[in-house]
Amino acid sequence: MNAWSNAYVGIPYDRRGASHAGVNCWTLVGLVYREQLGIILPSYLEDYVPMAEDAEISRLVGIERRKPVWREVASAEAFDIALFRRGRADAHVGLIAAPGLMLHVTGDEQSKLESYDTALWSHRLSGFYRHIETISKVAP
Repeated sequence: MNAWSNAYVGIPYDRRGASHAGVNCWTLVGLVYREQLGIILPSYLEDYVPMAEDAEISRLVGIERRKPVWREVASAEAFDIALFRRGRADAHVGLIAAPGLMLHVTGDEQSKLESYDTALWSHRLSGFYRHIETISKVAP
């Protein structure tokens, strides 16, 4: 596991947060990207809705996923995004800390490291995405 991920474990869920004081699943990714990689991602906080509105969250995820800076990849590496379905909607993201392990936060918990290979997550996995700027910023 990469030591960087430990600095982000235990951050409380806050649907409109984007700092160590509180984050949602997407702003957690943005916080790590900004602090660890110097990559600024849009927060979408002005558009963010309650977790129960999966279709709207899926729309926001779709906007980001279609941007040319993201590439779908077959196997995940540190700092890749794991996209998950909630029902029929792609409405949750986790950040890969190491193969088989993601950093993420849900509305009822603090941010944590969790395996994405478990029955809870593996059947919901929609894909892995790599930001093109991470290719030159992440050491092999």
